[in-house]
Amino acid sequence: MTKAKRAKGSTSDATHSLSTGADDAAPRVRGVAREGARFPVADPRAELPEGYAALFEGVKRRIQEERLRVVLAANAAMVMLYWDVGRMIQERQEVKGWGARVINRLSQDLRDACPEMKGLSPRNLQYMRTFAGAWPDRAIAQQLAAQLPWFHHCVLLDRLSDPSERLWYVKTAVQHGWSRSILALQIDGRAHERQGKALNNFATTLPPGDSDLAAQIFKDPYLFDFLGTADPRREREVELALVEHVQRFLLEMGAGFAFVGRQVHLEVGDHDFYVDLLFYHLKLRRYVVLELKAVPFDPSFVGQLNVYLSAVDDLLRHPDDKPTIGLLLCRSKHALMVEYALRDLNKPIGVAGWETALTESLPETLKGSLPTIEELEAELGTTRDG
Repeated sequence: MTKAKRAKGSTSDATHSLSTGADDAAPRVRGVAREGARFPVADPRAELPEGYAALFEGVKRRIQEERLRVVLAANAAMVMLYWDVGRMIQERQEVKGWGARVINRLSQDLRDACPEMKGLSPRNLQYMRTFAGAWPDRAIAQQLAAQLPWFHHCVLLDRLSDPSERLWYVKTAVQHGWSRSILALQIDGRAHERQGKALNNFATTLPPGDSDLAAQIFKDPYLFDFLGTADPRREREVELALVEHVQRFLLEMGAGFAFVGRQVHLEVGDHDFYVDLLFYHLKLRRYVVLELKAVPFDPSFVGQLNVYLSAVDDLLRHPDDKPTIGLLLCRSKHALMVEYALRDLNKPIGVAGWETALTESLPETLKGSLPTIEELEAELGTTRDG
């Protein structure tokens, strides 16, 4: 995964101390440590001061609450943007009699002008127009409706015509953190008829941080396209899913892979790196580093992987072990670019594109003990299609 740079002035000793007491033990590391480079390992929880668990839970809760507040604020801004667009369309249709042709043309022009944004299809523009009509008072829409994800509103607009019923479901969905599917089931079951009067604490209520609604807001593709942060977030989610899948796949093969770590922390100078997957191959007697990318091959990936291989060889490798192998799996690659990136490199590295064919540079002697490229790509293809 990508590296992170620590603040200037931090030292390797300071970053690992929980306190300044004289009885602090030396920081734990995998293998050996060198000046300016090591694989740090966190201290066991059982050895930490009393009260650490409470500290962890408090910090985690604070992070989750603030992340949810930020994403809800962004969601509200997007929903109100949709309300404004819908109102502009509604006014022109009502005053000037414009029809569906205008929406189709507007959709095409907006997608040309904002190619990075989803949610500008003719169908969604029509939803915006209906949404503005369903909530004619902008202030009420901003206070109430903007706290639900957009796709929840599409369900409400499709299934409810009564404003008071729609309002009840908005409030209840937020309070209980209903997912879009649960909201639809509750509407179909006429939940408002069974549960009595509407809630009155909506203005100060946030959906539960661990609710389905909160999870859907964090993954709303329209929202992250609107913010301009969609691609990095999706890449990270895809990479994490691939890491988990490949880890399980290699261990289930039973071909000698022993799991060492996932997102293994490496410190080099004032930079932090995280190795996606680290294995030890019992038959080959060497470490295997796997890096996964959700984007097409870039020559810089080879340089990053080379850093990991050198660090493992220097800090973890036993004198009897053989040099570490690197496997880079990315969405696709250009064969000649891979050839140039690997030319004259003296470390065994394989580069697999899990949407297309593979350029492989591993020595012939290593290929029999590792999964074949066809096996890796077939497994990754299954992950992508699923």
